[in-house]
Amino acid sequence: MSDAVITKRVSVQLNISEKQINTVLGFLEEGATIPFLARYRKEVTGGLDEEQLRTVRDALELQKTLEARKETILKSIREQEKLTPDLEAKIIACTDLTTLEDLYLPYKQKRKTRGDKAKEKGLEPLAEMIWDQKIKDGNPDDFAKRFINKEKAVTTLEDAWKGAIDIVAEWINEHIEVREKLRTIFLNHSALSTKKNPAVKERTNFEDYYEFSSKVDRLKPYQVLAINRGEKENILFVKIEVWEERTLETIDDIVINNDFSIFTEKLQDAVEDAFKRLLSPSLERELRNALTNQADQHAIETFATNLGNLLMQPPFQHKIIMGIDPAFRTGCKVAIVDETGKYFEGTTIFPTPPRNQIVQSESVIGKLIDKYGVNLIAIGNGTASRETEQFVADFIQKRKEIKPKEELNYLIVNEAGASVYSASEIAREEFPDLDAAQRGNISIARRVLDPLAELVKIDPKSIGVGLYQHDINQKQLASKLDDVVESCVNEVGVNLNTASAPLLSHISGLSKKVADNIVKFREQSGAFKSREQIKDIDGVGDFRYQQAAGFMRIPEAKNPLDNTAIHPESYEVTEKLCNLFGIDIENLSKQKGVIESKLGNINTKQIAEQLGVGEPTLELIIENLMKPGRDPRDSMKKPILRTDVMSMDDLKEGQKLEGTVRNVVDFGAFVDIGVKQDGMLHISNMSKTGKRVEDPHDEVGVGDIITVEIISLDLERGRIGLKLV
Repeated sequence: MSDAVITKRVSVQLNISEKQINTVLGFLEEGATIPFLARYRKEVTGGLDEEQLRTVRDALELQKTLEARKETILKSIREQEKLTPDLEAKIIACTDLTTLEDLYLPYKQKRKTRGDKAKEKGLEPLAEMIWDQKIKDGNPDDFAKRFINKEKAVTTLEDAWKGAIDIVAEWINEHIEVREKLRTIFLNHSALSTKKNPAVKERTNFEDYYEFSSKVDRLKPYQVLAINRGEKENILFVKIEVWEERTLETIDDIVINNDFSIFTEKLQDAVEDAFKRLLSPSLERELRNALTNQADQHAIETFATNLGNLLMQPPFQHKIIMGIDPAFRTGCKVAIVDETGKYFEGTTIFPTPPRNQIVQSESVIGKLIDKYGVNLIAIGNGTASRETEQFVADFIQKRKEIKPKEELNYLIVNEAGASVYSASEIAREEFPDLDAAQRGNISIARRVLDPLAELVKIDPKSIGVGLYQHDINQKQLASKLDDVVESCVNEVGVNLNTASAPLLSHISGLSKKVADNIVKFREQSGAFKSREQIKDIDGVGDFRYQQAAGFMRIPEAKNPLDNTAIHPESYEVTEKLCNLFGIDIENLSKQKGVIESKLGNINTKQIAEQLGVGEPTLELIIENLMKPGRDPRDSMKKPILRTDVMSMDDLKEGQKLEGTVRNVVDFGAFVDIGVKQDGMLHISNMSKTGKRVEDPHDEVGVGDIITVEIISLDLERGRIGLKLV
């Protein structure tokens, strides 16, 4: 099928013009990236944003997959010499994979069926009599007797009828209208029920599903994923139920077209056999797969949203940070990093049980704080986190008595993925002389300094802001999370002189190899002074430079525009604009107020025409002239810093606290309020106006600093119920 047909189909599906679809397709085939198109080609894409562009990309890929499958199916049926003009036309016109597979079902190569064996016994003509429904007179058995053949193991009437019904049942199973109608029934009118496996005696996490039933169309995605896991672990038995009598009547209505046929009763027997033996198991599997796919997509979107919010957490600049990876028996690993993330020194202390070396540990970290001027302590939130937090809080209070003016705070950091990083090739390359245990605390410290720069080194699935992430489609999850990382990195941009190779590898147009070459070039030749210099790097041609340049920042550049999101291809227009309004392009950072007053209220359409540039490009130029080197994360609220610790005993109902959102799931959000256990902000308690909240992400995101009120406390089970205020 031609690209024109595919783009037309996608255009109708997405309600985006064919011209836009064709433009995007052309760029993608050339190798252009989504971030580049979204930021620098708005004029020709019609202003499509990243989300829309990715939707177009995915729809085009799906259509290409569909067309490839059609070719395979057509070839297979053609080789069987069964491809009629009508069937070929139906396959070519098909617009979805499900219907396509229904069309192919009768011709699909499969192991020998009961129907195939019956055909070998010569019973297909009898089956055709039943199926055609044309004979109105006579005794059905008289017709069946003709097919008794001892040599073919058809020794009785029962054998003849059984074989013929097997053949007809398969025809019913392959009937497109039957499958479509039953598919609708299963989707809209079936129920899913679960029961506990009687062999399971111990308590499990699936107790909510020991006696559970729900209409299929009311199942929540997290319920589907939980049920799937419970079934996989052999804790739950799962069953799909439909109204069998009504369903059989539906099939009868489709296949029985002559109530006066002498074979109607046999046809009804075939309908029942087809439903119980073939259709029901097949459509139940299909339904379960569809429910799982929908739940997967929802879980992937949830994970992606959480990951995006986590990656875009604001960095703590100008801080000397002590990272602590808590533990009991093996001790707490300590690392010091400077404002750029450079590692200074590390050690191990034992302030937690079983050793409880409080005094010795205070002495060690006290000397490190004095030696390097540490002003922020980052504590991982894993095992022994709260015990370590108590030790650090007590230590800070003692220091304040001696040094009341000292700036020293701590915060709890989500350490998910730190152990994955510590054992990775990236970590070994960064710290070849340190063992894995000593690298995790460096990651903890650095992810406070700049969350994005550090977290891109870790497999996104290991960052711990998903739900059932190990159960869902791993290929789709990885693809979606890669899109999120790409989007975040390019939205922020990277400092070409400080960015690591893993961070650079996510920049538009750059590969891992090119990113490594950039770092090597920097180490050998010194800091970059202009974007143009990356053209000298092996693997960076004109196209890669075009894709990547606008996302790179050089604060020390000779040309101030190299520290903005203005693309080099727009430098000439930018200079014309500055000349037009009397702006000194060499001193952008010193003219903020002047630039805002001169460009804040201009007629962008008129000026764009005057300069011969698109209006979106002009708006991007003006935005970056007003805020050169702007980091979009700077406007976000910084994580909560603490100097003291609370326990569950300090809490009471009605108390209002600030907390940090750690994870957002379908039913609510987990919030760190500074005690050992995260509180649960249920979706029913998120609305400040009483309006029903449909999606928790509409109200809160990972990393948000929010004010909550404690509405319930269960000290014994360590549960805290919260309400958004």
